[in-house]
Amino acid sequence: MLALYASAFGSYAPNLITITGDTSIDTHISISAVVIIATIINYASAKLVSAIESYAVIIKLIILLGFIAVGIYGMNSSANLEQLDPSNWEGTFQIITGGMVIFVAYEGFELIANAVSDLKDPEKNIPRAYMISVLFVVALYITIAIITVGSLPFDQIKEAKDYVLSEVAKPTLGQAGFTIMTIAALISTFSAINATLYGGARVSYKVAEDDELPHELTFKFWNHPIGLLIIAVATLLLANLAPLESISTSGSAGFLLLFAVVNYIAFKQHKKLGANKIITLLGTVLCVVAFVMLVIQQSQGSLSGVIIIASIIAACFIMEYWYKRTEKPTS
Repeated sequence: MLALYASAFGSYAPNLITITGDTSIDTHISISAVVIIATIINYASAKLVSAIESYAVIIKLIILLGFIAVGIYGMNSSANLEQLDPSNWEGTFQIITGGMVIFVAYEGFELIANAVSDLKDPEKNIPRAYMISVLFVVALYITIAIITVGSLPFDQIKEAKDYVLSEVAKPTLGQAGFTIMTIAALISTFSAINATLYGGARVSYKVAEDDELPHELTFKFWNHPIGLLIIAVATLLLANLAPLESISTSGSAGFLLLFAVVNYIAFKQHKKLGANKIITLLGTVLCVVAFVMLVIQQSQGSLSGVIIIASIIAACFIMEYWYKRTEKPTS
């Protein structure tokens, strides 16, 4: 996930800041710089991470809501509204598999549960937080997608696929709109990197404490879990070596499998957890079906995407098997 965020940051940054004049080189410089800066911030102060996230969320929402307002206004005179006609849509299979590729965009809601210890009346407020946040984001994403398709020709959307929201703002607001949306994308991806580094390092530390990961991950470097440094280095390598689409597809596939397993466990343990048996079973089936459809779609268009997905899954199982066979639980 961090590699995906970093790659997205690198796609937008060269449109705002030119360093060498070569877009490809500037992209890699931006990717590396944002990961290194976010890592330094995480090492510097947890309070600083929290403060950055609070301000970033507010700024992102203001810009996105403004983008929607301007986009709707601009669509009134757009010559591309006919693209929204169902006759221009792809087939059902393509639409569903396309949704699976961007499934990763909805990753993160599960982190709401991490705030349970800080909430009043969590049994009431956790479900409410999930429903409000998920429905709001779904509505936000759909609205932005409609504005994008209704504002730009398909060819232009394809050409600017890595920074399309900035292009959408151009017809109404000109270069200023392009710059504002680019800044919003940079803030969004930076805050995602910042927060994921913070959470990822601590999750690996806690899991290692329970002997589900190598105990070496409980070691600390500069008074922080060593996992922070390992994750940062791995992100730098993956984001600079793998294409954005492959990272996105692999991330979506991974989360579909992960959520399938979580739903299945909830189904098996529904009495103990107080979970709804039908909903958890339905969640399991839908995640598995979506994963299979995603793999089929990738195999038709990009065999490399399937190879990456399979390699990551195989590597996870091999490492888990090796660890369980060789590691002795700590006392």
